[in-house]
Amino acid sequence: MSNTVTTKVYVVQDNIDTDQIIPAQYLTLVPTIEEEYEKLGSYAMAGLPDSLYPIRLVPEGQVKSAYGLIIGGRNFGCGSSREHAPIALGATGVHAVIAESFARIFFRNCVATGELYPYDTPVRLCEKVKTGDEATLDFDADTLTVNGKTYQLKPLGEVRPVIDAGGLFNYARKNGMISA
Repeated sequence: MSNTVTTKVYVVQDNIDTDQIIPAQYLTLVPTIEEEYEKLGSYAMAGLPDSLYPIRLVPEGQVKSAYGLIIGGRNFGCGSSREHAPIALGATGVHAVIAESFARIFFRNCVATGELYPYDTPVRLCEKVKTGDEATLDFDADTLTVNGKTYQLKPLGEVRPVIDAGGLFNYARKNGMISA
């Protein structure tokens, strides 16, 4: 994995729940089947209200997003526990979610699936940047640079190698904890 990613950001506010990230009617899709994994991505963030988020993360009829980073407020990923939420975001090409705080289960699902890097920020970035701004996330320095300003993020610590490996099971196989 490259140590930095430069891409457009998609900005949301507080309390983005898993029903907004991936509405329940799409939970029948099986992420281990490649076509269904891609289709799952096409519905990522489809539960957001159009009145507040007129720009879609994934344009209608497409499976990939032009936005490789999501900037959120507080309590990102709250609501029901579903692995499909980080998987759907990862399927679109999103690399990381940077938020003021995460629901614990969403954070753990990011780590377990290896789909996304969930970065905590002490700064309310969702009010400092807008959808479409270009940003660079430096995974080694744990920084986000956007609009000429660099913000320090909370280091991922011991969860980073798990996400780097592609999730909990891949990490365990790679480190001889379970057989391949």
